Amino acid sequence: MSHVPHELVQEFPEYADAIHTLKTNDAHFARLFDEYHDVNREVHRGETDVEPMSDETLVTLRKKRMALKDELYAALKQSEQAS
Repeated sequence: MSHVPHELVQEFPEYADAIHTLKTNDAHFARLFDEYHDVNREVHRGETDVEPMSDETLVTLRKKRMALKDELYAALKQSEQAS
């Protein structure tokens, strides 16, 4: 397993401009982005034992991160189709 943070722009480099635009112009997207960033950092700290946590907690956080990423990706795809 890689212990590299899953930054959204690295996950979806083809949407880097759209991510920036939506973070600036869409409050809902910006909130989801910030929440993803916070959860992602928490997962990274757990995976690297900077902040040790139980396996159950780590699994729960990973699931939350995936759900947020899915929602953010859907918003990116929707904005792409609206353009």
